[in-house]
Amino acid sequence: MNCCRFALVAALALGTLPASAQTATPAAPASPWTFTGNAGLFSDYRFRGISQTNEKPAFQGGFDLSHSSGFYVGNWNSNVDSPLYNGANLEMDLYGGYKLAVGDFGLDFGALYYYYPGSGAGGTTKIDNTELYFGGTWGPLSAKYSYAVSDFFGWPDSKGSSYLDLGFAYDVGSGFGLVAHIGYQRLKGGAITNTPQMDGSTPNSIVDYKVGGTYTLEGWALGVALIGTNRDYSFGTAASKNKNISGNTLVVSVSKSF
Repeated sequence: MNCCRFALVAALALGTLPASAQTATPAAPASPWTFTGNAGLFSDYRFRGISQTNEKPAFQGGFDLSHSSGFYVGNWNSNVDSPLYNGANLEMDLYGGYKLAVGDFGLDFGALYYYYPGSGAGGTTKIDNTELYFGGTWGPLSAKYSYAVSDFFGWPDSKGSSYLDLGFAYDVGSGFGLVAHIGYQRLKGGAITNTPQMDGSTPNSIVDYKVGGTYTLEGWALGVALIGTNRDYSFGTAASKNKNISGNTLVVSVSKSF
């Protein structure tokens, strides 16, 4: 009988111990690495205001690998108009950089390489581009400056072409957001002389803009935006029909982050 009482008392005493005393396995430390991805369908792919898909839909997606120290690398991809890129039908962007916070400001330094596998078909110019960039954010405002350290998308003597991007993104609440952007592309060398407008003129700069809205629900984002430029360009497939691919257009999209 005393043996039974002892067993009962011991069991009750063990039951009163904290859970931490009963479980000796320590929690695994959090990884300093974060992996994210994204994919989306867009009614048009506009790069700095100019259609890259002959005003046709684009499927786009990529991934980012970031470290808690601020370093990151990533890849982003989209289909493009093959005649526009001398035989390539895919754009692959490879980038890496470093982000840090200084008070209320976020800073971002990095490099971006634009690669078009298959471009240069039939002895045409091979198209690619490498840019260094520096950006910053403050609340809903952002700014980014990009500088080409290679010939700008294959055009001769165009190294030093640059782009200034000013953006605005505001969370209205309940999943809704407002976005706006204005960009200024400065061209140099062959990027000017080899890219005439539809009227034959060759300006050395392009202004593009975007105004739109978004709605996000459980990782899905719906978007609609008016996008355009102050120029009239016709390149690639569009040139055969003398179609302007840099005028105002409404781009709708659905995308998912994971």
